[in-house]
Amino acid sequence: MTGTAVPQGVDAAISVRDLLLQSWAGRLFIISAALKLVVALARAIGELPGFLQVVSVASSIGLAVSIGHFVWRLFVLVKRRLLWRVRRKLILSYFFIGVIPALLIVVFFVLGGLIMFFNVSAYLFKDGYDAVVAHARVTAEASALELGRSSDGPAPVLSRVQATAATTYRATSLAYIRPATSPGVAPVVLRLVVRELEAGARPLAVAGRWPHMAAPGWQPSWLWRQPWRGTIWMRSRDGSEIELTVRAAAPVTIQGRFAGYVIADVPIDLEVVQRLRETTAVSAGEIALSFDSDAPPAVPPPAGGSSGGSNSVTTLFHRSLIFMDCVDWKSGSRARANVALSYRPGELYNRLASAQQILLGSYTIGEVWFLILAVIAGLFLVIEFVALIMGLALARSMTSSVHELFMGTERVRHGDFGHRITVDTKDQLGELAQSFNLMTGSIEGLLQTAAEKKRLEEELRIARQIQMSLLPRGPLSIPGLAITALCVPAREVGGDYYDFFPLSRDRLGVLIADVSGKGTSAALYMAELKGVVLALSQRYDSPRDLLIEVNRIISENLDSRSFITVTYAVIDLRARQMTYCRAGHTPLVFLPAASSRSARVLTPSGLVLGLRIPGSAEKFEELLEEDCIHLGTGDVVVLYTDGITEAMNAGSDLFGEPRLSRIIEEHGHLNSAELRERILREIEAFVGGADQHDDMTMVLLKVEQAVADRVAV
Repeated sequence: MTGTAVPQGVDAAISVRDLLLQSWAGRLFIISAALKLVVALARAIGELPGFLQVVSVASSIGLAVSIGHFVWRLFVLVKRRLLWRVRRKLILSYFFIGVIPALLIVVFFVLGGLIMFFNVSAYLFKDGYDAVVAHARVTAEASALELGRSSDGPAPVLSRVQATAATTYRATSLAYIRPATSPGVAPVVLRLVVRELEAGARPLAVAGRWPHMAAPGWQPSWLWRQPWRGTIWMRSRDGSEIELTVRAAAPVTIQGRFAGYVIADVPIDLEVVQRLRETTAVSAGEIALSFDSDAPPAVPPPAGGSSGGSNSVTTLFHRSLIFMDCVDWKSGSRARANVALSYRPGELYNRLASAQQILLGSYTIGEVWFLILAVIAGLFLVIEFVALIMGLALARSMTSSVHELFMGTERVRHGDFGHRITVDTKDQLGELAQSFNLMTGSIEGLLQTAAEKKRLEEELRIARQIQMSLLPRGPLSIPGLAITALCVPAREVGGDYYDFFPLSRDRLGVLIADVSGKGTSAALYMAELKGVVLALSQRYDSPRDLLIEVNRIISENLDSRSFITVTYAVIDLRARQMTYCRAGHTPLVFLPAASSRSARVLTPSGLVLGLRIPGSAEKFEELLEEDCIHLGTGDVVVLYTDGITEAMNAGSDLFGEPRLSRIIEEHGHLNSAELRERILREIEAFVGGADQHDDMTMVLLKVEQAVADRVAV
């Protein structure tokens, strides 16, 4: 099964077969599943040996790793499919930035309100319940005090106190129980006596109805001459439910002697629940007991029950829970009563806000704050809803424009340069669409310009080939004289030029020139110079006479903004000398083969060629100087253009004539080709990554044997 096609930019899903066989996770899954099958078959036959148990664990780990890898790949694929479109990305980002934080804020405040109402309701109910416990304690202590000082007898005293207490809780009941034994009896003996007497004991006096249970008749074994108050649990009379009773026990002292206990009970019946509901706005509901494992009750109670009151609450904000300690009266074992509470948030809030008696019109300040909070919450919901609608609308607007741009680029990619995008908005995306239309309108012109540029580059390439063909080609074989040269234009074509002119059997003309500027115009002037010098070299033996005539001819055809620097030398092999002239060109470097090996810089004076100013011809002839040097075996002569000495590095430092002379001195013993390569490597190392800004041309001459010896041969 192969994956379906996905939008552009998303890789297609690979087949299940390739996924299982061509990936490490697939192979791990197959191996682990096969091992699991083998282990299952072995388990069906009998008990697994130890090594198969290890194999089972390893195969389980392998299955988990491979399945986890597949799940991750599925997640990545789904994410790519889902988020390929910009609209989905914008909508999803809007939900993460706007909607989800808003929902989290709502959930935060809802949970905060739930926790607040949960705790406040439990606190209010506990406070009201503690008032019931305090009522039972006060009633028991008042009865014990009256019994200790009154001579009327227990029954009248309990009746008076019960009548007063019943005005608060009608089910309040009192009982006067006798002490278990005399004060000197040990606790072990006391427990045995209580067990014997407890079954048939009767209270000395009672008051009240005792509707919830029979009045206790004897002091329990766990209670010993100390006041006590709390909650006891019991079964209902039919034994189906758990009931709670608030009980207080106060010791009675008559004439300084312990004379028993007064027991005061307030059963948690419907009346008490309703009274708590009125005072706390919280209702008690179902009751469940939980016991300590080390102190189980004497008689196991039912699983749960109700203390009265209905519970019609169905929402989370209407429920709460409180935990209260209670005991079994007979055994003294402790239990925990889990009492379900119910309330109405509005009533609970009004109960809390009733402490603020300040009125603003017909509302209390608490009600005013609640209204303000409700208005803010409503505005928040409205704004969030409007923001959601606007966000979706803006996302649709933006993504529609992006989709139009995408379709436009697809049309252009397929060669439809006439496609235009409809601009409906005046925003940034509309400006982008207009720019796209302008771009597609100018693409054809750009293509034409590119074609024209390519044609010009081809023509320049051909011009470079033609220019290089004007330079001497192939090795020049002159017995006794090694000649090497190079020319590296800074652009496709340049204005540097060098040439050799055989004049006779023993004489050779050497020319190096530099036309001002670079590019095509310099190359044309260079070609013109070649033709003029080639024609005149056969007529003039003197370099000075030749350059004077060249200047006269060139100055009539050269542009007024251009000029040419030239060095022309004639080497006479028979006379062992070189005669040369320098018309504004860079100096020559001459390294004699003498023992000192010190290079000489030859700088005869001379003016540049081609100046078109009044009197320039006479001035050129006046300043042009011809010089002559004698040659011997091993002598080196270097002619170069300013592109060599003015080569600059990244710090704009020049290579310079002193550095060139030093290199020639150090490596003048090499042959001419090796010396040229040495000079080029030094220049490249000096320049580094800086651009070449001028043409570089160089001619190296080295005398290899004595001229007289060559002539003799």
